Amino acid sequence: MQQNTELTAILMPDCSIQLEWTPLAAGSAGHKQHTLSLQNEIHARYVDEPEGWLFFLGFCAKSTPLSPSLTFWRTFSSLFINKLKLTPGLEELRADAAVSLAGEERAQLLETAPLMPGGEYLTTETLAELWDALHETFYRKIEGFAGPVADFFKEYSPDVHLAGRIYFHLVENKDHEAPFAFLATYSTRLNEEGESRHLPLKYALEEYKDDNGKLLKLLVTVDDAAQKSELVAGLRDSGELFYPLAWSSKEAFAFLREIPVYEESGILCRIPNWWKKKSAGIGIRVSIGEKPPSMVGMDALLDFSPRLMIGDMEITEEEARRLLNESEGLAFLKNKWVAVDPEKLRQTLEAFDKAGQLITDAGITLLDAMRFAMNPRKLLGGADADISGISHGEWLQTVFARLRRPATIGTVKTTGQFKAKLRPYQQDGLNWLFYLHNMKLGGCLADDMGLGKTVQVLAFLDALKAEGKKAGPSLLIIPASLLANWTSEIETFAPGLSFFAAHPDFHRPGSVPALSSEQLAGLDLVITTYALAQRYEWLQQHLWNYLILDEAQAIKNPGTKQTRVVKNLAAGNRIVMTGTPVENRLSDLWSLFDFVNPGLLGNAREFSGFAKGLADNPNGYAGLRRVVSPFILRRLKSDKSIISDLPDKVEAKTWAAMSKKQTVLYSEVIASIRETLAHAEGMQRKGLILSALIKFKQLCNHPSQYLGLDHFAEQESGKFQRLREICETIHDKRERVLVFTQFKEMTGPLSRFLATIFNREGLVLHGSVPVGKRKALVESFQGREYVPFFVLSLKAGGVGLNLTAASHVIHFDRWWNPAVENQATDRAFRIGQQKNVMVHKFLTKGTIEEKIDQLLAAKAKLSDEIVTASGENWLTEMSNEELFELFTLNI
Repeated sequence: MQQNTELTAILMPDCSIQLEWTPLAAGSAGHKQHTLSLQNEIHARYVDEPEGWLFFLGFCAKSTPLSPSLTFWRTFSSLFINKLKLTPGLEELRADAAVSLAGEERAQLLETAPLMPGGEYLTTETLAELWDALHETFYRKIEGFAGPVADFFKEYSPDVHLAGRIYFHLVENKDHEAPFAFLATYSTRLNEEGESRHLPLKYALEEYKDDNGKLLKLLVTVDDAAQKSELVAGLRDSGELFYPLAWSSKEAFAFLREIPVYEESGILCRIPNWWKKKSAGIGIRVSIGEKPPSMVGMDALLDFSPRLMIGDMEITEEEARRLLNESEGLAFLKNKWVAVDPEKLRQTLEAFDKAGQLITDAGITLLDAMRFAMNPRKLLGGADADISGISHGEWLQTVFARLRRPATIGTVKTTGQFKAKLRPYQQDGLNWLFYLHNMKLGGCLADDMGLGKTVQVLAFLDALKAEGKKAGPSLLIIPASLLANWTSEIETFAPGLSFFAAHPDFHRPGSVPALSSEQLAGLDLVITTYALAQRYEWLQQHLWNYLILDEAQAIKNPGTKQTRVVKNLAAGNRIVMTGTPVENRLSDLWSLFDFVNPGLLGNAREFSGFAKGLADNPNGYAGLRRVVSPFILRRLKSDKSIISDLPDKVEAKTWAAMSKKQTVLYSEVIASIRETLAHAEGMQRKGLILSALIKFKQLCNHPSQYLGLDHFAEQESGKFQRLREICETIHDKRERVLVFTQFKEMTGPLSRFLATIFNREGLVLHGSVPVGKRKALVESFQGREYVPFFVLSLKAGGVGLNLTAASHVIHFDRWWNPAVENQATDRAFRIGQQKNVMVHKFLTKGTIEEKIDQLLAAKAKLSDEIVTASGENWLTEMSNEELFELFTLNI
């Protein structure tokens, strides 16, 4: 591929991994040739062997840069390969070999995982499933390989050395002069019970005294290590390797630092646990926020306490300085061996001094404390110190524990005018928003699509009103296509909120009046769009109670005028809403948090420097997550705690506004039908009504469908704009969607439009598709390769198909026959479906679509008994007055 693309690994909802070529971030340098070559080789493996490419990835050179996501999976797979090659007796075990992924290793992988597409699906269960898949790949391959296991590994990499039979042991001694003992051993061959013994290496000289070839074969891993290690070469050449040795701490330290070299050569090492746990060195642990501050918010001043630590044991500064002056290598302190790197220890003490300078009577702000957790070295002047931990004191620990577990927060009440019955997780969301409010902290409500972010925010605004404090109105900024959705939700669920829509479509003759301070004081909410927020100065000049953004990815690009204007708006606090996984793109995260809690992630230049350093320091991702996670509430439909709280099908009405072109044409059709209906009777009247219904539906879909044109511009249809917003989130989550339309002629335009969103082709099925091809289409959609969308005409796709790979169903236009729509929905929701299905029913605001939907909802009996049997014919029995009431455009 070209230098401006990179191979990205995407974790899918079903826990598989797919590879895609994605554009490099703007401003990134192109890849060098060795990276391009490796990417191409990995992709070729992925195409040729979808079930085995991840196994191959574990052999790829770690020195070759790859995308962050692919680097993570290389680390994961190479961990498996390393454990496998160091398995004793692998040649005898072959397909019976098994290696485990320890709990602390899983935790480390999750903590250091980069922000990557599909990252929200990364769990301990996912890692276990993929670890098992690596086992299965190895079993399958080795069973089909006739040669030695060592040759099998050589086919992947000539540098891989399997574990031999040599072991190096280092244990502690009680001898002060020689506090460590070294012994090399070898394992005997497995007996009939599958057991082997370990013997000191000197016995090998006796066992193989008559077979020099076998002795040389036994020592091949030692010879390989000797080429890289002067220590091992000296032990081998002097013959000391074959006998027990007493070592000084300096000699033991030299040995311990070379453990990776020995293991790469196939020598198994048995060493003290304190070295393996990396707790031997001295570092700084900082405790912040033990006591409640006198105020809340990011400027709240917290107590701050740095401590010098060896593992979990605190030491004094005097003890640390004594080590600096007296020791090099390993030192024994407080009954523990400590690794002493003089330069590192000097830098740690310098950082400790700087941390002490931060301790004043005033303390440290919460903002600085959070930034300290993300990049402690930055706050301590960039010293290369080992920050062994950032711990929250009792007060701060309580705050973040509540934010991370909203169910532990007290229940917040809404007013009696609030009409929605919140599900338990939605009540938790309200509690979380209100707790942030009390703490004067901004937050990001990032629940999965369909979990009701809008109703939670409306509940929050209603709860603010219930407080009785006169704080003035809040400003909600949304995409123009969501205006109809928000106004409908307010009217339905929060009629007690007084709101003003700052948009021309809500005012005649199309101009929005500027509200005075007195007029604003009487409102709870003002709603406008991202485009109009840049245009209306009175919006920019007011101090708002809350500034709320929906579809907040609209400000992901910090360089646009839109983002700059929105960030400059003044407000007491801020909330953002998005259904897109906010932690999937590192580049978007800074801009989002620069709005929610300004300064938390530093300025753009600082964060850019931090991001560049993540390639060499994956632990930085862990620090970043610690900083942002308290301020993000994201629940997934796949969460076990959420699934039990949801119906199997989540149905939602999706409101679309009309474009100006749709409005003009709709009015013309009304005028035309009004004139012709006045003189029509009998079958002619019935035909005119059904013909008008078709025209109205076509217009609500897109003017080009009604006019018979080929060009379907997105901006001319409110439904197309809503379709983009929904499908962009579906694409970000790599989910699949069925899109139903009753019009065959709409399947093509919809498919072409969706391909621009998903950056790949989908599938189409209508009445003209031969029956013989339908099975292949279904198999393709249900298959392993990601096919994001399937556009179906309602009659052709409504029966006889099993499409359970989809987790979304969109009814682009309405049949007005619930039985037919439900039958189509059930293509995705069937026995065997393992996930909740989100059903989006598109309605154009103010049109016949909205009015008939209201009519059917109000007359459930009519819906059940008449509509199911007669389709849309029941509409022809209405009087002219009733029909014109339905036809009239209300905007």
